Amino acid sequence: MATLKKIFPFSFQPMKKFGDLLVNILIQFLIGVIAGVLIGILAKIPVVGILVGILGGLVDLYVVVGIVLSILTYLKVIK
Repeated sequence: MATLKKIFPFSFQPMKKFGDLLVNILIQFLIGVIAGVLIGILAKIPVVGILVGILGGLVDLYVVVGIVLSILTYLKVIK
């Protein structure tokens, strides 16, 4: 659990209200969208495109796991 808290520090912030959870999810979603736009621009470069595509998948996975951990922290399934 300590490793998860180091990798996803934003997901383990204390959230008391549903609004806090919603803000947390929206911030993580916006980070994913901004990274996706930048990766989409860089993917047009022929040589770098494959590597940037892989990086994009990893960023999307990071965002999804972060959102799931935020929801589980809010529901107090994990601490």
